[in-house]
Amino acid sequence: MIQSLEPSTPEWLAAGFAEQVVQWARQHCDALPADALKRLWLAAHRLSLATSAGHVCLPLHDLLSASRDAAAPERTDSNPPALTLGSLRQSLMDSGTVGTPLHPSACPMVLDDHDRLYLHRYFDYESRLAARLLRAAVPSGDLFNEHDRLLTRQLLHSLLPADDHPHASEAPDGQHVAVALALTRRLTIISGGPGTGKTTTVVSLLACLLAQHPDARIALAAPTGKAAARMTEAIRSRAGHLPHALQARMPTTSSTVHRLLGVRPEGAGFVHHANHRLPIDVLIVDEASMLDLALATHLLEAVPEHARIVLLGDKDQLASVEAGAVFAELSRESISADQSRAALHALLGSAPSASQPELPEHTQSNVQCDISSSPGALNASVVWLNRTYRFNAGSGIGQLAHAVREGSPEALMSAVRRAPSPSSAQADITWISDTASPGATHLWTTLVEGYAPLALALAQAPHDVAAVTHAFNQFRALCAVREGPHGSRSLNQRLSDWIRQQVGAPPASAWFIGQALIVRQNDYLLGLFNGDVGLVLPNQEGELCVWFSQDPQGYRSIAPARLPAHEPAYALTIHTSQGSEFDRVAVILPPLPARTASRELLYTGITRARHSLVLSASEAALSAAVLSPTRRDSGLRDRLSEVAQPGLVPAHNGAAMH
Repeated sequence: MIQSLEPSTPEWLAAGFAEQVVQWARQHCDALPADALKRLWLAAHRLSLATSAGHVCLPLHDLLSASRDAAAPERTDSNPPALTLGSLRQSLMDSGTVGTPLHPSACPMVLDDHDRLYLHRYFDYESRLAARLLRAAVPSGDLFNEHDRLLTRQLLHSLLPADDHPHASEAPDGQHVAVALALTRRLTIISGGPGTGKTTTVVSLLACLLAQHPDARIALAAPTGKAAARMTEAIRSRAGHLPHALQARMPTTSSTVHRLLGVRPEGAGFVHHANHRLPIDVLIVDEASMLDLALATHLLEAVPEHARIVLLGDKDQLASVEAGAVFAELSRESISADQSRAALHALLGSAPSASQPELPEHTQSNVQCDISSSPGALNASVVWLNRTYRFNAGSGIGQLAHAVREGSPEALMSAVRRAPSPSSAQADITWISDTASPGATHLWTTLVEGYAPLALALAQAPHDVAAVTHAFNQFRALCAVREGPHGSRSLNQRLSDWIRQQVGAPPASAWFIGQALIVRQNDYLLGLFNGDVGLVLPNQEGELCVWFSQDPQGYRSIAPARLPAHEPAYALTIHTSQGSEFDRVAVILPPLPARTASRELLYTGITRARHSLVLSASEAALSAAVLSPTRRDSGLRDRLSEVAQPGLVPAHNGAAMH
């Protein structure tokens, strides 16, 4: 069966896995009927495809529908026995290839008590991550002594403007609550859109931590190199108001999660793991929505038990490319208003609201959290930042982002119809509705104008890597799809040809000045990772090199011949752009609704723009995207409930997977 499929595709891998599972069943259960083997093959096949699509598990009711559809053409009995959820579950359990949470054995699949079918390793990841999160979320009374509390209160009062402190009659400010939580517990999850103050919150938190513990070992990380570099730059730019002594102690470097953990060659796991932890006291992870289940598990297990963990992200953005939507799942519920006031009262000494009873004396120094068996067991560790500082109330970008996030095509179309025409100057947002051809005048003009600063910088000073890189990063074309006339591949070809013409490069040349490239394969020896973006520019000797940003505010060159797999980077897919921001962005959707154009994809594309946005999309494509929220099947919240009750799920050895 798999011989007719293209190797290494999800379908090919799924078919191969399904055949292996059936062979396993035949070896362990001789008497399985043919229809049971067919159902088992379908279950393994669908489960493998589900994980390839980003799901952690496969709901049994989805498999039930697929099993009924597959069996329908073969029925000859006028009254066949009806396949039910119970009978399907029993059929899978009888195959000898499906374990249970309490008895997973060495079975390739696990079926939980909520009728979710897992690959064994993903159930293991989910259980281990839940256990680590709950250990981190339990409040601890040893984080502060009286001197630390007094010092922290004084510092926070100096950092926060006097008229910005929360009053009893008002809802507490999210930034203040986030700092209070992060200082009084070991796990804080902060979700907010662009411009809501996540970096400002981190700077205030770091200032307090370093004032208390000058020698604290702090690690800053993000899933991609671009996001890690942007995190460092943002912290540096927002720390200028701090006392010079604290500015000097601020961390100056950040890394990708893979670099932090230390990737072993040939996919042999990580240097740091549950039995060899990172030498840190604080971990702050930006763009945490990009963490998949496996990477999140490895990362958190490598953090020492005493260390603080702060996860920053936007729950409404795209989830990771790999299986899981960990950050969105954890951020589904946030801390209550009463808990927020209690947190601030405990830390800042501000008066609680009239409706909030005075805290008992023994709880004054800590935010209290009831780690119960409810799905929202971590909600007392979660803060939503809802106030936007970047976009004012009349901002077109802000209105678009809000309409998409709320799933309202009416509000979205109302905002884009009010946008000026493409020829208008100083437009916050511009809508190009005529998308029949990517060569349409308005869209192509937008792309050429967007990269005109790059062409000018290349003409004036091609040896000035910093100036050319700055010009390049002012604008980016972001595509919803990769293939087709509106996809990143086609637009990259056209833009590459245009840059060649601007710099006078021969059409057949493999390398040319101004060539923008994105790495597509990790190269641990060169220190290049998937997603790193570089520019081809001459060095002092006139030789062409590929220049990559290198913290702090530096660049390094690589010989073009040494580059791992790469492709042009003038037009990126929106997925690839996650973790980046640009002054101006063009978001390009195909004219007809695309399966991959989801609500989260559109929101992520729109919010990559700092100042101006061109939206090239038909009304039908926009409405379809807004009405298509991403679904990621997962059981993490149930794992949290189960792990909180000893005995429901067996203990897992974090080192076993390394």
